[in-house]
Amino acid sequence: MILIIAALALWAIMWTVNVRLANGESAGTSTVKLLVPLLFGLTLLAMWELVVRGLELPIVILPAPSVIAERVAGSGPTLWVDFKQTFLKGALGGYAIGCTAAFLTAILVDRWDFLRRGLLPVGSFVAALPIVGTAPILVMWYGFDWHSKAAVVVLMVFFPMLVNIVAGLQDTTQMQRDLMKTYAASYWQGLFKLRLPAAMPFIFNGLKISSTLAMIGAIVAEFFGSPIVGMGFRISTSVGQLALDMVWAEIVVAALAGSAFYGVVALIERRLTFWHPSQRR
Repeated sequence: MILIIAALALWAIMWTVNVRLANGESAGTSTVKLLVPLLFGLTLLAMWELVVRGLELPIVILPAPSVIAERVAGSGPTLWVDFKQTFLKGALGGYAIGCTAAFLTAILVDRWDFLRRGLLPVGSFVAALPIVGTAPILVMWYGFDWHSKAAVVVLMVFFPMLVNIVAGLQDTTQMQRDLMKTYAASYWQGLFKLRLPAAMPFIFNGLKISSTLAMIGAIVAEFFGSPIVGMGFRISTSVGQLALDMVWAEIVVAALAGSAFYGVVALIERRLTFWHPSQRR
């Protein structure tokens, strides 16, 4: 019970510290903005460690963060191979193909209105298909290597990107479009000089959503067939072996990779759409 009481006391102390930092005179500085979530995350990890140790939870129920960190440190080569297979090949490959295909399709949909009425309903139907149903089929079509996982990711990211890009291309006002016509601008000139820049916030919104979907799709697809490598394969086999520390190690790597991927996309968005009100501080 001493460790449980210590966990509660730590929460109360760090809550007070975070509240004072967030509401203090320096709340608007970049240092405090970074420090508040960092302290909150470290507090949760410390409480997790204390509660697990205090309640003496078995590792198959919930391993302590120190046990997970030890497994990550001791399984570096295995985790790296799984990371390359799942993230660098399956997730990133499918993400690039799906987003590119969605962008080109959105241009066609925007150019010819009949495609909007025909393709968007089909896209919504495909997006509604459950991944647990489509993944085994794509594995049978494209084999057990990363290509089938990339195909699953393409299906998952295509429709969110398509919807966001189409909505972004329609975001300009009628007055702006009429002004381009008075300049005798062609469709492509209006697209690249007016409508595509205005659609950038929508495009990056789709890219950020798809960055998380790509990781999820690649891992889940590996549950239905994979070579003896990959995050999904390692998670499924480790669960069968009750090696829950390895499962959590893979989860940590996946979470870090997905968060870093999202952060990179958000950073690029901030650099390219600095003019948009959502990026102003």
